[in-house]
Amino acid sequence: MFLAVDSSLGTSVAVVSSEGHILSESSSDDTRGHAENIGALLQDALTSAGIAASDVTHVVMGVGPGPFTGLRVGMAAAEAFAHSRSLPLFPLVSHDAEALGAGDVVIVTDARRGEVAYSVYQGESVFRRILGPALARPENLEHELGEHSSLPRIQAETISAGKLGQVANAYLTAGVSPESRAPRYLRAPDVTVAP
Repeated sequence: MFLAVDSSLGTSVAVVSSEGHILSESSSDDTRGHAENIGALLQDALTSAGIAASDVTHVVMGVGPGPFTGLRVGMAAAEAFAHSRSLPLFPLVSHDAEALGAGDVVIVTDARRGEVAYSVYQGESVFRRILGPALARPENLEHELGEHSSLPRIQAETISAGKLGQVANAYLTAGVSPESRAPRYLRAPDVTVAP
């Protein structure tokens, strides 16, 4: 049983069975209320799936790309849940969720400050991200994609934790290693520590 958490855009929490079925998904599109929403979404996802926290066997954590504060809230919640129950943590690039079952595609998300984050996926294998995640200004995206510029694009407004859980399930089944636990911010935070 997978508990998946992503806060790279809005906040999404899902429970996915070991067979890869989404049993529940709770989400909020609020891009500024991650901390206020995460606890209730976790509880709602577990309750809606009809399971207890003790039934979870793996925790899936979206590592972005996403803004600094919002992304950290979801990652901290996933890490805390996994640590509190001594469960394996499975970090994944958030774009992988939206590429699930989409074939050759470019996933694009709003990175704010007049930029987009993008990742390129090709082939039918489980692990098929060949480029990204990376940043570009929308007017430069064609150039940055280069030979991949003709691929269809998905402009993702949200990231599905349910799909992220399904990707983790497929990766585990295929023996694919998880991503690094490091967040994919793609740019430095707005605030820096004074010298």
